Amino acid sequence: MTATNPLREQEEIAGVEEEIQEPAKVILFNDEVHTFDEVIMQIMRATGCNLTKAEALTWEVHNTGKSIVYQGELLKCMQVSSMLEEIELMTQIEV
Repeated sequence: MTATNPLREQEEIAGVEEEIQEPAKVILFNDEVHTFDEVIMQIMRATGCNLTKAEALTWEVHNTGKSIVYQGELLKCMQVSSMLEEIELMTQIEV
């Protein structure tokens, strides 16, 4: 019979929780469908950033093909991604 160590189990659970809490990222990909204005407005709506930041992110998406438009807790990233996808923008969440 193997004895379990409750303290060790708690440490392992805490380690898993820390990994889950690591900042996640929402990546927005370029497409040939949406206008700059549509993307800018949706980024502002989804992330709460200002016009200047949204414009810079949109230009980065346009010039490089993708951009990290939001970083934070996984749940919030899922919400941001969902809002961006409401107008059929292509996103990905990385942890």
